[in-house]
Amino acid sequence: MSVEQTPLRTPKDSALRGAVRFVALANFAYFGVEFTIALLIGSVALLADSIDFLEDTLLNLLILLGLSWSPVWRGRLGMVLAGVLLIPGLATIRTAWEKFQNPVPPDPVLLAVAGVGALVVNLTCALVLARHRQHHGSLAKAAFLSARNDALANVAIVGAGLLTAVILSGWPDLIVGLGILTINADAARQVWIAARREIRVENQKSVAET
Repeated sequence: MSVEQTPLRTPKDSALRGAVRFVALANFAYFGVEFTIALLIGSVALLADSIDFLEDTLLNLLILLGLSWSPVWRGRLGMVLAGVLLIPGLATIRTAWEKFQNPVPPDPVLLAVAGVGALVVNLTCALVLARHRQHHGSLAKAAFLSARNDALANVAIVGAGLLTAVILSGWPDLIVGLGILTINADAARQVWIAARREIRVENQKSVAET
């Protein structure tokens, strides 16, 4: 079945498109803010999180493309997105290694403030996407999981900022950055499983119809 043969025009589809479009714009806007602060203060956690905002922008733009595709192609795209979710982690590993060699603490106030801003953005995105997380399988699931996991990471960033102010060490920032890597890896695993399930179910339907 071709992509063109399966256009999606239901009210739920339109609502999901609007939600994903909003999330993509919000993520791109805050990427610029957090990336600038991360470079300014030398924060591993903020750098990893800012790259994650950029990844989420790409993720949601790809989802917009995939919503009009057939279930099998949506599943295949979901598998690709599972790999995309790992990209911020690769950047985090490189930055974390540099920080490990020279654990200079970032500015705790800017670290915490940037974390709070990111938390507000991601909680808003997660709430917008929550009602759609079971719609269109792996695609909506990818968007919701990404926003939810980012919000959890932002709580840790705020905590790292507060702890850094107390102990004046670069280790809280480094540990949180590595934690974001772990969260993204788990999200990638869940999206991959959902995508494979979507393809398998559709293939079973095709066999049953023949």
